[in-house]
Amino acid sequence: MSGGEVRAALREHEVKAMVAAAGVPVPRGVVVRESDVAGARESDFAVARGLAEPLVLKAFGPGLVHKSDAGAVRLGLRADELAAAAGEMRARLDGLLVEGFLVEEQAPAGVELIVGLVGDPGFGPVLLVGLGGIWTEAMRDTALRLCPISERDARLMLDSLRGSALLRGHRGRPPVDLDAVVKLLMTVGGPGGLWERLELGEFELNPVIATPSGVTAVDARHLPGPAAPRPSVPREPADFLPLFEPRAVAVVGASATRPNFGNMFLDFYRAAGVPLVAVHPTAAEVAGVPAVPSLAAAEVDYALVAVPADRCAEVVRQASGIPYVQVMSGGFGEAGRTDLERGLAEAARAAGTRLVGPNCMGVYCPRGRQTFVGGGIGPAGSVALISQSGGLAGEVIKVGERRGLAFSRVVTVGNSADVTPAELLSWLARDTETRAVGLYLEDPRGGRELYEALGAAGLPVALLVGGRSSQGRRAALSHTGGLVGDLRVWEAVAAQTGTALVSSQDDLIGVLAFFQAHGSRVTDGDGVLVIGPSGGAGVLAADAFDRAGVRLDPLPEGVLDGLGAAAPGNPLEVPVGPRGRPGLVPEVIEAVVRRRPYGDVVAHVNVQSFFTYGDAAEPLYAYARALAGAQEALPRVRITLVTRNGECAPPGVEDEVRRIAAAAGIPVYRTMEAAAVAVAAGGRRGAA
Repeated sequence: MSGGEVRAALREHEVKAMVAAAGVPVPRGVVVRESDVAGARESDFAVARGLAEPLVLKAFGPGLVHKSDAGAVRLGLRADELAAAAGEMRARLDGLLVEGFLVEEQAPAGVELIVGLVGDPGFGPVLLVGLGGIWTEAMRDTALRLCPISERDARLMLDSLRGSALLRGHRGRPPVDLDAVVKLLMTVGGPGGLWERLELGEFELNPVIATPSGVTAVDARHLPGPAAPRPSVPREPADFLPLFEPRAVAVVGASATRPNFGNMFLDFYRAAGVPLVAVHPTAAEVAGVPAVPSLAAAEVDYALVAVPADRCAEVVRQASGIPYVQVMSGGFGEAGRTDLERGLAEAARAAGTRLVGPNCMGVYCPRGRQTFVGGGIGPAGSVALISQSGGLAGEVIKVGERRGLAFSRVVTVGNSADVTPAELLSWLARDTETRAVGLYLEDPRGGRELYEALGAAGLPVALLVGGRSSQGRRAALSHTGGLVGDLRVWEAVAAQTGTALVSSQDDLIGVLAFFQAHGSRVTDGDGVLVIGPSGGAGVLAADAFDRAGVRLDPLPEGVLDGLGAAAPGNPLEVPVGPRGRPGLVPEVIEAVVRRRPYGDVVAHVNVQSFFTYGDAAEPLYAYARALAGAQEALPRVRITLVTRNGECAPPGVEDEVRRIAAAAGIPVYRTMEAAAVAVAAGGRRGAA
C-alpha cells in the first residue's frame, strides 16, 4: 500500500453485513461475543438455535485474518455442540485475542471462487476472480480487470480461467449458475459497485460457493486503506504540434569552450536544418550557432535544457512565451530528489510553459526536423512512439527505420513531471499523420488517465512495460493482494483496451511494423493460414503460433486439388525454392481464401535454400514479387512474409526482398516467433 494511514481490517460479520446490503448473498448467521474473561457461555449460543444445521463456528479478533490456517473454523456442528467447540477453539488459539464467534448456516458444496478488490497505486481499483478457497495461492488461477467492468468483461474473466470447465459442469457434475456469478462480479466491480464505496485497501470474498442454484459468499475480508486513483477529470487538450514541428529550437547548456551533451544536440539540429539558437550567458555564438543570454530572449517553440539538475528550474522560469521546454537533465525524482522535481514543475507553471521530462532525451519528428539521434533523419511516416527511456527510444528509431518503420512523432517523457504519456497519446490519436502508436513505460504514473486514453485511442497501440516483474506489490492480509502484481495489472489494462502488450523491444518494433503495414486493412475473415516449404518448419510454426495464442484452423476439404501442394493442412506445405514456380504460393493462397476467408496469411521461405541449391537472388526476388501481387489482388487479406535464415543471403538481398514486400504493404520478419507475436497483436486489435 502507498500513502495514507491503513486502518485495521473489519471483522467478518461487519463486512458481510455491508455486502449483504449491496445484494451479495451470504449465509444466515449470528454473532456471539465474549462476555467476560471466561469467554462465551453455553447460554450465549442459544441465539443460534434458529439457524439450520449443520453450522459453522468461526472465531474473530484482531489477529485472526486467515482463520482456516489458524484453526479458527469448525464445520458441520450441531447447535448443542457450539459452546464446547468454542471452548476448544479458544484454548487452541491461546495467545490470540478472541473477541467473539460467528455462527452461520453451512453453505452447500459447490465450486469455490475468490472475488476480490485491490486499490492499485497507479491504476486504482482492480477486480480479481479465480478459483478460491484453500487452493487460492496454490492454483493462482485468476483473472483481473480494472473497475468498472462490463458484463462482457465479467464473462471473459470467467472464460479465461484454467478451471472454467468446473463452472460449466465437469465429469457429470451440473454447471453452476453463471448468471449469478456474473451478477456478483458486477455488484463488486461494475458501475455503481462496491468498488466505488469501499476505502481500498483490499477487499475479498473467499470462498464464494457457486452452485446450480446461485452463489454464496461464505467468508469476507476488508482492509480499509488510502484512496486509490479514480477516473480523472479531463484537462483542456493541449496542442502538441509546436513540440513536434517547432518553428525554431533553442538549446540550453552547450559550451563555448568544452563540448558536452548540449553541443551534441546543436550538431544534430544543425544537420537537420531546423532554425536554431543556443542559450549562453556570455557568448555571441556557440559552435557556429547564434546565441542569446537566456530563454527570455529566445523566440522559439521548443527548448531543450541540458544543464545540471539544480539549475534547471532557474532556466525554465525564463521560458515565458515558449510552448514547450524539454529537460534532458537527470538527478530529479529518479535519483530521490523529489524536491527538485516539484520545484521544476512549479517553475514551468509559473512561466506558462509545458514541461517535457525531466530525465529524457528529446523529440524526433522527420516532418518537423526534430531529432535527438545522430546519423540523419529518416523518412516521415505514420508510426508514433512515446517512451520513458530516451536510450530505448533511440534504439527503436534506428533499428525500426532499418527494418522499414517510418515515424510520425517520437517523444521521450522521462519522469513525466508535467506532460504525461496519457496526454500525448490522446493527442496522437487525433493526429492526422499518425496511424499507430508504440509505448515504452516503466511505471504506471498517471495510470488511470493512461487506461482511459488507451481505451479511447481508436488506433492500434503496442505497449512494452519495463521492470514489471520486479515491482510486484504483495499485501499482508488478503490472498487478493498477493495475487495482484504489476504484470497482471498491465495485462488487464491491455485486455480491456485492445492494446497489444509485448515483452521485448524486438517485439515492439515487429508489432509496430505489422500495424504500419496492416493497421487500417479490413479483412473479410478470421484465423491464420501459414504456408511455406519444409514440414519441420511448419511444425515449429504451429508451435510458435500456439504460444502466441493464435489458432490455425484446418483447410476446407478438396481446396488444393490440382495445385500441387505437398501436404494439405495448416501449416500448409508448398514447395518454394530456387527451382520452384514463384507463382505457386500466391495461387494456393487465392484458392484457399476463396473457400475459407482467412484474415491473415503468413508465408515463410527458407532463404538459405536459394543460395545452397541455387546461386542467384533473382528467384527469391521473383517469389517476393509474386507474393506482393497476391497482396494487391487480395486487399482484404493481411499477408505477412517470414524470411527464415535470412543471414545466409549475400549482403543487400534481404533489403531488396523487404523493399519489394513493403511496396505492397507486406511486413517482413526473420523468425516465425516474431511474426506470430505481430499477427497475434493484429488479431487482438480492437478486441476490447
